Amino acid sequence: MEELRIEANGHLGPIDSSRVPRFAGAATFARLPRLDQVKKADVAVVGVPFDAGVSYRPGARFGGNHVREASRLLRPYNPAWDVSPFEAAQVADAGDMAVNPFNIHEAIETIQANALELTAGGTRLVTLGGDHTIALPLLRAAAERAGSPVAMLHFDAHLDTWDTYFGAEYTHGTPFRRAFEEGILDTEAICHVGTRGPLYGKKDLDDDHRFGFGIVTSADVYYQGVAETVAKLRERIGDRPLYVSVDIDVLDPAHAPGTGTPEAGGITSRELLEILRGLRGLDLVGADVVEVAPAYDHAEITGVAASHTAYELVTLLADNTVPGDRHGQATGYAPQSLDRRPAAAVSAGRDEQESFE
Repeated sequence: MEELRIEANGHLGPIDSSRVPRFAGAATFARLPRLDQVKKADVAVVGVPFDAGVSYRPGARFGGNHVREASRLLRPYNPAWDVSPFEAAQVADAGDMAVNPFNIHEAIETIQANALELTAGGTRLVTLGGDHTIALPLLRAAAERAGSPVAMLHFDAHLDTWDTYFGAEYTHGTPFRRAFEEGILDTEAICHVGTRGPLYGKKDLDDDHRFGFGIVTSADVYYQGVAETVAKLRERIGDRPLYVSVDIDVLDPAHAPGTGTPEAGGITSRELLEILRGLRGLDLVGADVVEVAPAYDHAEITGVAASHTAYELVTLLADNTVPGDRHGQATGYAPQSLDRRPAAAVSAGRDEQESFE
């Protein structure tokens, strides 16, 4: 059957939902065209169905397609930005990488090679996991394309800077220690956002500080508010090339029950989306959304949250493709919702700069 798609500004967009019901047809991300249906993609959404690095609940290998299914309701105009991302840039779904589910080392090499191949022509990636192990090869590829170590914002309940787990160096809890050791992170501009929950010991925090990470806990977001959180993150990142990695368990289990290692006390989906919108104009070079485990999801709660998160990341990348239009740096832009908020919420009564030292 003929695909009835929206075309605008020379870009092939999603299937027209006014003529084809949203629940009909193949589930690409936001019902966008496949990569083989366009000449070139400015932004590609790609899946990595891999979860051999998990330490608790498995199932994130099915996360990418779950997010695609939940993305059927996404629409082409983003009012929070006053941007139509699929008009501003050619966005396409690149399908899934075929990685070895039985050999984690081979899988990491394959992901890195595929990411480099997909970005060879200037395409930037939003990757749907998969467990958080996949962030390491994606960061390797991003740093190689940038020609330098990259800044990183890591949204997660957990630090993911542990050394080993059961003697294994490559797991979903270790990617950012490996990235630090490999010198692919700009240690002046890396930060965790949304961390919480018990740790194995204080050494976890000591090691993390030694690697250069700042920490904005979920409690910090609650007490300081989104606007102040965004201001601190933007100051830390500056104009460096930035990679954003979002583990969906950064959200409270009320907002994302379908994940492998849930922790109580997380941020809300509203807070996550507003923080991402506050990054407008930064030099985003790639992003991922990982750890969606649909077997533990109900009514697509997690899938919907993850699909909207990916949509904001796609919008960030698409927005920066407009020539000479780096909104956040050029104009001091803040999303409309931030303009309506006070500069800071009630203080937690702690040294708010401590985690950024």
